[in-house]
Amino acid sequence: MRLENFLALTQTSLYNEPCVNNFESIVFEARKVKRGDLFFAYNEEEIAEAVQNGAYGVICTNKPLHVEDNEIAWIKSADIDETLKRVLRFKMIEKEVIVYECNEIILKLALQVQTHASLLIAHGNLQNIYKHLNAAESRSTILFSPTLNDKNIFANAKTLPNTAIEQIEIMEQTLFETSFIYDDIFYERQLISPLFMPYLEELLHLYKSLNINFRIRKFTPIEHFEPVFTNKKFEVKSFGASDKVLIFESNRDLMASEIDFLQHRASWANIVFILPTGSAYEDNTNIYEYKSKDEILDILKATSFNFALIIGVDKSILDTKQKIQAQLTLDF
Repeated sequence: MRLENFLALTQTSLYNEPCVNNFESIVFEARKVKRGDLFFAYNEEEIAEAVQNGAYGVICTNKPLHVEDNEIAWIKSADIDETLKRVLRFKMIEKEVIVYECNEIILKLALQVQTHASLLIAHGNLQNIYKHLNAAESRSTILFSPTLNDKNIFANAKTLPNTAIEQIEIMEQTLFETSFIYDDIFYERQLISPLFMPYLEELLHLYKSLNINFRIRKFTPIEHFEPVFTNKKFEVKSFGASDKVLIFESNRDLMASEIDFLQHRASWANIVFILPTGSAYEDNTNIYEYKSKDEILDILKATSFNFALIIGVDKSILDTKQKIQAQLTLDF
């Protein structure tokens, strides 16, 4: 890309009057810079290395204390992420990609379904998305979630088709596993809750409508409604190995649907709901509120339950065994 076009596209400016007028590629790691590249200095400590490796330009938010090479372009950006988004948006328009937006559950399920190369899934941080999509072929299909990434990186996005081509037939189900038939193929004991089967159906409808070949192997947890089986000491056990289950959900927007699901599908069980303070859930039955992660551990220690749905955090609160043992010591 020509320097003058880059400046106009990104609304950035120059610190100097360089000799270079064109860049080969955009690079984020100094060690990967080659002659002719434009270095996005997310880590400004790497600028000297990038210049030494042949960068024709450096884009940064702070004026360099020492302009080591006045022949290359030193570019000022108020926000490097916003600058990169503008470049990515331009490239996606140039490639005429076809973009579908979905919720984060569908996107995370899509990451576990194998498809052919013409379908790209935008996920991860902005730098990784840029690397992934910059290599896309023209007219590629892209799936992304506006709850995970900025919608403005795409000029236009379509919603998923809502006409059912073929329904999923559920054969057996527990709270956390589902056996089902789709397109005359039986998928046995998949680690996906029946709660999320409508989302999977939406995803497979998209693939069918676009004639995208796909293959489902084994699902793994998608970090939503994620069960962790534990004993009375809150030591993690293998899946299904205990009758005491902590269920983690970091996305508060899914709170109501997951509470309703448990109340209807596990009415026989002793269920507690541990919610962030101020969640204002109307049904106060078996609901406990917390202000800090430490309070969650205290509530679990003092409460009898089969299932504990914990909203607003993930299972990382169980990562440090010493911390759990110190705070959840029980008398036997």
